[in-house]
Amino acid sequence: MRRVSLSNNMVHGGNLILINSRYPYKECCADINLISVGPADNSVFLKRQYAAIFTKVMDDLGAWGQITAVSGWRSRQEQEQIYHRSLQENGAGFTAKYVAQPGHSEHQAGLAADLTINQPPIDALRPCFTYTGICQAFRSRASHYGLIERYPKGKEDITGIAHEPWHFRYVGAPHAMLMEQTGDTLEEYHIRLRQYIFGQKPLKYDFGGAMIEISYLAAEDEMVTFEIADDTAYTVSGNNMDGFIITVWR
Repeated sequence: MRRVSLSNNMVHGGNLILINSRYPYKECCADINLISVGPADNSVFLKRQYAAIFTKVMDDLGAWGQITAVSGWRSRQEQEQIYHRSLQENGAGFTAKYVAQPGHSEHQAGLAADLTINQPPIDALRPCFTYTGICQAFRSRASHYGLIERYPKGKEDITGIAHEPWHFRYVGAPHAMLMEQTGDTLEEYHIRLRQYIFGQKPLKYDFGGAMIEISYLAAEDEMVTFEIADDTAYTVSGNNMDGFIITVWR
């Protein structure tokens, strides 16, 4: 058996971190390795793992030239500029619906991308990403690549953000597929996972013949430890609140 040790501040890093108006992004605790997506002169950057996935789905769909990313990683300074410019140009009501407050944007983690059909004019704040054609083809395959449409229609009271069909968040597999099956937002998914305590009752998911177990481990102490078999593959992500999500491949 292997003993794995996690420091308490690691709850703020990983692909499953929840970032919203209640839980800010902790830049000091995250490890971001950014690369650009799209053409060589593209100024849109994503966290490396998301960028690789985005490139793969675009390649598989043959979507280059039809779909483009208008926004990826943003610094806090850039988020502040976007937020205050929207307040001036669109007012407080619009801004509250569509623009996260500085420090509370998924874009600052490099885990979110705003996509648009590549047809000018392009609205940077509310890009056009329809439920038809190549856009819907991307959306229908998104979960298989670990992506979710982060702000779905009808869940505004839960996410705190208006419906944004263009905003895709990377959470990884099999979590995106589970969320699609249950209809959970990321907020609801984390609530669901709390009942599956590590070492007691994991959430089991048959992922293409491989049994995956997903559990929640509370970060109650400064250092959190758990044991796992030597030959078992696993990943750990913080939830940005109070614990870790452990995903084990059996």
